Amino acid sequence: ISHTRDTHQLHTLIQAYKADDELEMTTVCHRPEGLEQLEAQTNFTKQELQILYRGFKNECPSGMVNEETFKHIYAQFFPHGDASMYAHYLFNAFDTTNNGSIKFKDFVTGLSILLRGTLREKLEWTFHLYDINRDGYINREEMTEIVRAIYDMMGKYTYPALKGDVPQQHVDAFFQKMDKNKDGVVTLEEFVIACQEDETMMRSMQLFENVM
Repeated sequence: ISHTRDTHQLHTLIQAYKADDELEMTTVCHRPEGLEQLEAQTNFTKQELQILYRGFKNECPSGMVNEETFKHIYAQFFPHGDASMYAHYLFNAFDTTNNGSIKFKDFVTGLSILLRGTLREKLEWTFHLYDINRDGYINREEMTEIVRAIYDMMGKYTYPALKGDVPQQHVDAFFQKMDKNKDGVVTLEEFVIACQEDETMMRSMQLFENVM
C-alpha cells in the first residue's frame, strides 16, 4: 500500500477540516473526552485528532452521524455519480456497534486503519465492508452489490468506460481466485491470501480503497 498516497489522503482530509486561523489547529476547546486514549488506540497524533474532531463536530454538532447525514457528506465527493448505496455500505462498516449512528471514536478508528493500518488490517476492514450480513463470509451476491455500488458512485469517470455486465465479470473473476475450496463463499483467510498472492487483485483492492 502506497505510503505516499495514504499521507496525501490524510493531508487532504485535514486541510479540508482546518480553520482559516492556523492558530486554531492547536486549540483544545473541542477536545473529546479520552483524547489520550484515542491517540494510543489509533495511528494519529494528538494534533491530528484535534483537527479531525473539530471537522467532525462542524459537520455533526451532536457528536454523532446518522446514515442520511453520512450519505449527504459523502455525495459531495462524487458529484458525477450516485454514491448513496456505497455510502450505505460504508456507513455500516464504520457503525461497528450496529446502532444506526457513527461516533467520533468509530470514525477515527476506521480512518486510522484505512490510512495507516498494516496491510492485514486494511484487508480485514475491507473484508468486513463486503460481508454485508456480517456472517463471517462473503458470498457472490454481497460482492456484486458492493462492486455495483462502487461503479455507480464513480459515474462517468469510471475507467475504462463500462458496460452493464462488467461489474458481474469483475466479481466472477474475483471469486474464481478467492474461493479456493469452491464452496460458494469467501472466508477472511481466503480473502487475505488471495489479495496477497495476486498482484492484479491487490491493485484492484487498492483502487477500491481510494473510494473509501
